[in-house]
Amino acid sequence: MGETMSIAIDPITLAVIQNGLNQVCNEMDLAFCRAAFSPVISEAMDRSDGIYHRDDGALIAQGELGLPVFVGTMQFSTQAVIERAKSVEPGDVFIVNDPYLGGTHLMDVRFVKPFFYQGRLFAWLANTGHWPDIGGMVPGGFSAHATESEQEGLRLPPVKLFKRGVMDEEILAIILSNIRIADQRIGDIKAQAAALAIGEKRLAALLDRYGADTVDAAIAELRARAAQQMRAKIATIPDGTYAGHAIVDSDGVVDEPLLIKMKITKQASGLTFDMSGSSPPCRGPMNSVIATTKSSIYLAMKHIFPEVPINAGTFEPLTIIEPEGTFLYAHYPRPVSGCAAEVSQRIAEAVFCALTHAIPDQLFAAPAGSSGNLALGGLDPKRQRSYVMYVISGGGYGGNPRGDGLSNGCSTIGISKTTPIEVMEQYYPVLFEEYSLHEGSGGAGEHRGGFGVNYTIRLRRGTARASMVMDHGRTGPLGALGGADGGVNKVRIERGATSYVPPHLSKDQDIEMQPGDRIFVSTPGGGGFGDPFKREPKRVAQDVTRGYYTTVQAESLFGVSLGGDGSVDSKRTEALRKRR
Repeated sequence: MGETMSIAIDPITLAVIQNGLNQVCNEMDLAFCRAAFSPVISEAMDRSDGIYHRDDGALIAQGELGLPVFVGTMQFSTQAVIERAKSVEPGDVFIVNDPYLGGTHLMDVRFVKPFFYQGRLFAWLANTGHWPDIGGMVPGGFSAHATESEQEGLRLPPVKLFKRGVMDEEILAIILSNIRIADQRIGDIKAQAAALAIGEKRLAALLDRYGADTVDAAIAELRARAAQQMRAKIATIPDGTYAGHAIVDSDGVVDEPLLIKMKITKQASGLTFDMSGSSPPCRGPMNSVIATTKSSIYLAMKHIFPEVPINAGTFEPLTIIEPEGTFLYAHYPRPVSGCAAEVSQRIAEAVFCALTHAIPDQLFAAPAGSSGNLALGGLDPKRQRSYVMYVISGGGYGGNPRGDGLSNGCSTIGISKTTPIEVMEQYYPVLFEEYSLHEGSGGAGEHRGGFGVNYTIRLRRGTARASMVMDHGRTGPLGALGGADGGVNKVRIERGATSYVPPHLSKDQDIEMQPGDRIFVSTPGGGGFGDPFKREPKRVAQDVTRGYYTTVQAESLFGVSLGGDGSVDSKRTEALRKRR
């Protein structure tokens, strides 16, 4: 396409092309959401779309509605397609969900499409959608007890699902024969392919307007500028080595915690991440593939420096020592269903924990850090139709130097939100009997953490099987600079007159449910930031008035005594705080 780097681009044209590329991705996002059948995609927005470089699969642009954790992993899966594609033609679409080839867990299914302009390959378009089922041991794919990949579901290497625009019915038949609720999957498949078709049209229009060489040069310039901006941000961090950690409750099979040990070295305008001291590979599904491990660090840095635009250049100043020999670098056949939804968030927390010591004014205490993955599958006798309901839930954000944490915020890894309960009650034979704040779950601090949520699901009819892969049931999200940890995740199932708490606290599978049985979930709160005894007493009193904490908690956590009318007892408060 010519000597693209020799083309001079004025700043206005560069900005217009940058926004144009982002708009292409945004339109793919919207098309995917609006056309998808599954609520986890259409309502919860557990998906992403992007544009990738024709040679190395490097990220060019991603939609604003895409999950941040997919920023890195979609680069790696596109690279896997490039390496394995023997020939490509207009209209071809590859499907791939292999975790060990740049993926996450098996439920995240990627479509990758070559984009041709004037007869030449210009870029790759790709998207990811979370399918509500991919086969395996349990409905929904989140097997808490899996010890090998085959138990988690159907694993697809890069294969052409569409050839010259025509779907390969034989490959489709293989896929649909190995997953549950297969008759409902075709809607998501067509929506995923349609989103890429929209991307083709919009990207072609952009190239028609500015020319392929100019857009190519702009892409290279935007990548260089993103790297420069990230280096400038990193340069504000004092040189040195900073240590942090995070803990995974258990792997779902062996009831022992897994440690993520993070060492970050800052030198000049670069950062080096070393996790080699982390726990060894585990038996259960909490191993992380290397693509997810790297992407977790990328998204953590984007959380810290949100002003830096997203493309491959953003991550060039970040050197990641590959943690071979730990559970953060899974090889086949290690099970990995919990890597994207849970382990990725612990990795990000370890980054936050380490850099809080270096740049406390820009960091925050740990957020809830769990997607709260809950799947319920069965047969609805009223509709005579099988179903798999997938629930993700929010939690508290950590306190920060400027204020308290947000309550019921989305997970660290993305913008996915809880599917509206009215939609789930319409689609599935369930009733949500409660949806409320998890009071008291915000970690105490000068700026307290936000609160998680409580919800209760009752099965209305038919039998079902429940499975969940959550975390922070043993230890809450870490507080920062003297702040207390956030409240823990809690799960309880009532079946008739019996009450059941999973042995691994928030990981279990194949829990048989009958009509009237209920699932109770409380999600974690965010960690507190700063010394709780420095929190303004009137703000503590306000929290108690709103029911966030009890008067007993006000005294024990914040050293604030309240009178019977809810007012601050200044003398006793002063005595409590001095006594500590």
